[in-house]
Amino acid sequence: MRKLIQVAALLAAAPAMAALLSGCNDKPENDGKVLNERVIEGEGDIKVIGEIWVDNWFSLALNGEPLIEDSVAYNTERSFNAERVTFPATLPMTLAFEVRDFKENDTGLEYVGTDRQQMGDGGMIAQFRDAATGNTLGATDKTMRCLVVHRAPLDRACADEKDPVAGQGVCNFSETAPPENWTASDFDDSSWPMAVEHSAAEVSPKDGYDEISWDESAKLVWSEDLVQDNTLLCRMTISD
Repeated sequence: MRKLIQVAALLAAAPAMAALLSGCNDKPENDGKVLNERVIEGEGDIKVIGEIWVDNWFSLALNGEPLIEDSVAYNTERSFNAERVTFPATLPMTLAFEVRDFKENDTGLEYVGTDRQQMGDGGMIAQFRDAATGNTLGATDKTMRCLVVHRAPLDRACADEKDPVAGQGVCNFSETAPPENWTASDFDDSSWPMAVEHSAAEVSPKDGYDEISWDESAKLVWSEDLVQDNTLLCRMTISD
């Protein structure tokens, strides 16, 4: 199970956490579209269409190599959009997501200092189809493995603080460094918790979600806690 690094040890983990955000070079400009489409060239036995919606932001690696990241920056407060990407692949393939809900700082809150101050909630859904046949190859569901690497606030009372300060009082948080080589195909994620499926009523998916015809096998997932768990590492393997 994951080992939480308490606030006193966070400086040691900071470089590794920062590296998560810098893995992908493919960062197209977003012009306000709720569905962004792109094509990645390369070698593989098949062409795959990936369709992804995340509240708030994601990056995706394929077999340990950065593939794409959300075209709307993580620090955009309301980043509701979907991504459709076509890329070459050979099955089996391992897909590794870093997913983040928006937080203004390590309190885990948004709209800090306003009358809308609150804890936000996350959620993600993705499906991958054979571009030639349209058949669904795999999709997000409870069989995925998801490790929480940032949880805040640890006490929900933080949302009611007049001047919330990360790491102080009820606004403590926990963070763990990402495991080495966690995006690789041969990484052992068997000790990670399983993903938790959530209903659309719980997640309230917004712009971009309805632009995609989701296969019935594609489920909205996160950890057990949509609100306090802010950053997750999630892995899935799609076989032949």
